[in-house]
Amino acid sequence: MIVSNISRLLASLITTITCFVLTSTVAVAVEESITVASWGGAYEKVSKEAYFDSFEEATGIKVNIAAFNGGLAQIRVQVDSGHVRWDVIDIESQDGIIGCDEGLLELLDGIELPDGPDGSSAEEDFLKGAITDCTVSHITWSTVIAFNTESFKSNPPNSTKDFFDLEKYPGKRGIRRTPEVNLEIALMADNVPIEDIYDTLSTDEGIERAFAKLDSVKDSLIIWETGAHPPQLLADEEVVMTTVFNGRVFDAQILENQPFEIIWDGQVRDFSRWAIVANTPNLENAMKFVQHTALSSSQAAFANRMSYGPARRSAWSLVQDHIPTGIDMRPHMPTHPNNSKNVLISDAEWWADHKDELTERFSTWLSN
Repeated sequence: MIVSNISRLLASLITTITCFVLTSTVAVAVEESITVASWGGAYEKVSKEAYFDSFEEATGIKVNIAAFNGGLAQIRVQVDSGHVRWDVIDIESQDGIIGCDEGLLELLDGIELPDGPDGSSAEEDFLKGAITDCTVSHITWSTVIAFNTESFKSNPPNSTKDFFDLEKYPGKRGIRRTPEVNLEIALMADNVPIEDIYDTLSTDEGIERAFAKLDSVKDSLIIWETGAHPPQLLADEEVVMTTVFNGRVFDAQILENQPFEIIWDGQVRDFSRWAIVANTPNLENAMKFVQHTALSSSQAAFANRMSYGPARRSAWSLVQDHIPTGIDMRPHMPTHPNNSKNVLISDAEWWADHKDELTERFSTWLSN
């Protein structure tokens, strides 16, 4: 009887220890992975090569990738439900401000960002506006207009105005399903100076003016949502011109030999930013990821694969040749002097204040 009781006690103890070990192992496995929401396609591939793989190698923390097309809807559902599945998101500037104000994103005021290779502090080295309460930028990018050269073999378009000139340049146009950029380029094409765009949009008359200009091409529009879609529209000759993220055009030109050209006139420049979803159970590892991508070497690794510029100055000297093909990357950057003669810097604060009302107005306009 005594032996039997001891056996049962030992068996119970072994079971308890086994369960503890298994539970601990599962906990460690969860802690040693993060989920990063990215934009898919070529952009996601480059992000993996420049950021995710090197982070895994440096830390041993696995990066799982989730598909993301922007906005805050999916993040809001996760935070409000208490079931946060994403840890880090690659977010647009105005959404970073709105998400921070709504408590959907973690405050990053305590994060220690790495110094530049020259010893400069992150605060000195990052471009103006690149760091906010809840975000840290990793690239600069632009929405540009691109066209298929097969559609215009002589006298090709070269300005924002040409995008709206259906008589001179007939054919379908592509625009993104958001009011951002579309309202700005409409006013540019309607002769509003770059420096007056947001002051004009701050008036009822300015909003009406922008939508009136969009009305002039409405029947010729095809709407896109994902970054990979505009180059495909051009390649399939569904459109002759489209707004598009500049890096997507570069990839199509260089890697796929597509006959596309960029119109740099009127480019709308912005940052892509890392933000951490509020209440993530993996906050410490998410912070480590943001710190890793803030390294000048990490940002240059991205810029040497896709034509988006680094968000910190010290990384620029590290931007040289395209890793897959060896061509010089610098002339293809939106920040290169030759491409920066008529640039609008997107006003994220303005859009954070006006996004909801103008998104509703834009959606109604599209559906009518």
